[in-house]
Amino acid sequence: MRPLVLVVEDEPALVTLLRYNLEREGFAVNEAHDGEEALLQLRESKPDAVLLDWMLPRISGLEVCRQIRRAPAWRDLPVIMLTARGEEGDRVRGLDSGADDYVVKPFSPGELIARLRAVIRRVRPATTAETLRFADIVMDLAAHRVVRATAPVHLGPTEFRLLRFFLERPGRVFSREQLLDGVWGREAEVELRTVDVHIRRLRKALNDSGRADVIRTVRAAGYALDAGEA
Repeated sequence: MRPLVLVVEDEPALVTLLRYNLEREGFAVNEAHDGEEALLQLRESKPDAVLLDWMLPRISGLEVCRQIRRAPAWRDLPVIMLTARGEEGDRVRGLDSGADDYVVKPFSPGELIARLRAVIRRVRPATTAETLRFADIVMDLAAHRVVRATAPVHLGPTEFRLLRFFLERPGRVFSREQLLDGVWGREAEVELRTVDVHIRRLRKALNDSGRADVIRTVRAAGYALDAGEA
């Protein structure tokens, strides 16, 4: 499953460069071009990491980072600060605001991606675990097996990938477009309604024998794995 990175940057050329390199290395990318837009996007969908410019219109990157760290839902979100400000005092301010790492422009895309992977592994070790759990659902990645309340759940390959995507990001709402991108891949020629078909199949498999439905449908938004609807 492709980790989702929110790129918060107001220079279009740099956004294009970051998107190209991140997607080439297997990441999915969302963009925000000022601090206010970044916070709005975070409220809609929590990414796996944020690349955050310091000098942003409306709300500075420092303030965005502070707000991320104050919010319980975002407190563990990996943040890498991107900035042309390379003085020691600036680095200290950036890290004190809550950034996990601090990269000075111009930078090597390869080094940035290595640092990005490192903070994701450090802050979200569950993404590399061999077993994923949510409520009474357990997915064994090594054995390619799913059980719910100790009963086996029989899934096709696509439903398995779809459930894994949800299990790695519980509680987050994903649009059909985001699910297509994350599960099928950006280049796949698949219609949006295909997502609904596989969601129905996944629900049927998970909810066998009258178990509670943990796939939440959010009107006009998409789907989420959420035990609150159980």
